[in-house]
Amino acid sequence: MFIEIPQTTDARQYRIAVSVFFFISGLGYSTWASRIPSIQQQLHLNEAQLGLVLLALPIGLMLTMPVTGKLLGSFSSRKIMVIGALIFNLVLSVPGFTTSLWQLALTLFCFGSARNLMNLSMNAQAVQVQHQYSKSIMTTFHGIWSIAGSTGAGIGYLMVSMNVAPSWHMLIVSVLLLAFTLYYGPKTYPDQPIPQTTRKPAFSLPDKSLLRFSFICFACMATENTMYDWSSIYFHKVAGGTPIAATAIFMLYMAAMTTGRFVGDRLVARLGIRNILFYSGWLILIGLLLAIFLPHPVITTIGFMCTGMGVSCIVPLVFSLAGKSKTTNSGQTLASISTIGYLGFLVVPPLVGFVAQATSLRVSFGIMAICGLLIVLMVQGLKQD
Repeated sequence: MFIEIPQTTDARQYRIAVSVFFFISGLGYSTWASRIPSIQQQLHLNEAQLGLVLLALPIGLMLTMPVTGKLLGSFSSRKIMVIGALIFNLVLSVPGFTTSLWQLALTLFCFGSARNLMNLSMNAQAVQVQHQYSKSIMTTFHGIWSIAGSTGAGIGYLMVSMNVAPSWHMLIVSVLLLAFTLYYGPKTYPDQPIPQTTRKPAFSLPDKSLLRFSFICFACMATENTMYDWSSIYFHKVAGGTPIAATAIFMLYMAAMTTGRFVGDRLVARLGIRNILFYSGWLILIGLLLAIFLPHPVITTIGFMCTGMGVSCIVPLVFSLAGKSKTTNSGQTLASISTIGYLGFLVVPPLVGFVAQATSLRVSFGIMAICGLLIVLMVQGLKQD
C-alpha cells in the first residue's frame, strides 16, 4: 500500500536521474555482452577458457556484496552509486584492449565489483524515490534497464557489422556513460546513510516455505544470464549463423525480453500470476529445445525469442507472490530469495563453458532447458492467485 504523496518537481527530477543510472547499468553490461564473441576470437579462447574468464565477473560481484552493505551504512547511496558508476564505466573501456586471458579476467573482476557497488546503491536510490510517489514505479526502473540492454545489443550489432574493433566500441560507450554519470549524479536523491543496529550475516537464506520461490528465481536468472553470455556464440557455432547475425540474435533476445516486461502486467490482469509463471516456464523449455534439436538460424532465432519472453516476467512476479508472505518481513523475504536467484545469474553461465568444452554447446544448452522444466514443476505447486 502506497501513501498518497504529492508529486513534486524534485520527485520527478529524482526519478529521471535514477532512471538514467538504470540505463547506464543496462547499456554498459549489454555493451560488454554484445562483444563477447569478438573478444573470444581476438584472444583465441576456447569455450572452457571463456567460461573460466567469465567466472571472474561474478566472483568480483559476490565478494563485493558484504562490502557494499557496510558502505551503505556509512555513506549515502547516492555517493556509492556515483562512485560505482564511475569505476564501472572506466573499466568498461578496458576489455577490448586486453591481450591475454589473465588481463581479461582481472578486468572482469573489477567490472563485477564496480557493477555491484552501482546496482545495489542504485536500487536503494529507487526505493527512496518510490517513497515520493503514490503509485508503484519500481517496475519502470527495471523496464528501463531492459530498454538499455536492447539498445546496447543494437549498437553492438552495428559495431560488428561496421567492423568496429571492440576496443573503440567499448571506449566510446564508456566515455558517453561517464558524461551521463557526472551530469545526473548530483540530481539523484540526497539520502542519508542508515547504520545497521544489529549484526547480520552477509548472506541469508529463505525459510522452507519460500524455497520454491528461490528455486524458480534461480532457474530463471541462470537461464537469463546464460543467454546474455552464450546465445551469440551458440547461434554462430551451432546454428551456423554469420558473426553479424550472431550479434543480432542477442539484440532480438533482449528485445523479446523487454517486450515481455512491458506487456506482463496486462497479461497478469487477464490470466493471473500463477498462469503467467507456468506459461513462462514452458516458453523457456520449448524455446531452448527448438534451438537444440533444430539448430537452423531461423528456428534458433524463434527459440531464443521464446526464451527471452519466458524469462522476462518470472522474477518480478515471484517477488510479488513472495511479498505476500505473512510469516516473514517482505524486505527480508525478497532479499533472501534474491540471494539464491542471483547465484544462478552469476555462477551458472561460466559453468556452461566448461560443460561445452567437455561435451558440446548443445549438451550445455540442453542442461539449461531443464531450468524451464524446473520452473513448470515448481509453479504447479503454487496456490492460484
